[in-house]
Amino acid sequence: MKRFSISLFALVLAAASALAQAQSTASQPPALKQFIIERDIPGASRMTPAQMREGAAKSNGVLRDMGPDIQWVHSYVAGDKIYCVYNAPSEALIRQHAERSGFPADRITPVAAVLDPTSANPSR
Repeated sequence: MKRFSISLFALVLAAASALAQAQSTASQPPALKQFIIERDIPGASRMTPAQMREGAAKSNGVLRDMGPDIQWVHSYVAGDKIYCVYNAPSEALIRQHAERSGFPADRITPVAAVLDPTSANPSR
């Protein structure tokens, strides 16, 4: 009987541990990765400050509705393109944001590494 009780106790303990781990994992937000979004927008570099504010406000509203799992870091306007840096758990969530915002997302590329002048330092 003692052997059965110890085995049963071990089984209950293992099940409780697995349940606690599953609940802990389920409550954690998904890991965010960084992406570059290339948007083809003819005349992008000729947009007025008011047009840029309008686009930013539209994006911010959609981001607010979508929650904290997607974050707009910043964008670069160059020629007929806008390059946006976003943090998100997946490309699919970025595409969803683009569809809801009405913005193109012609190319979405995960960031593999960040290179800057300090990258030349051997201690880095």
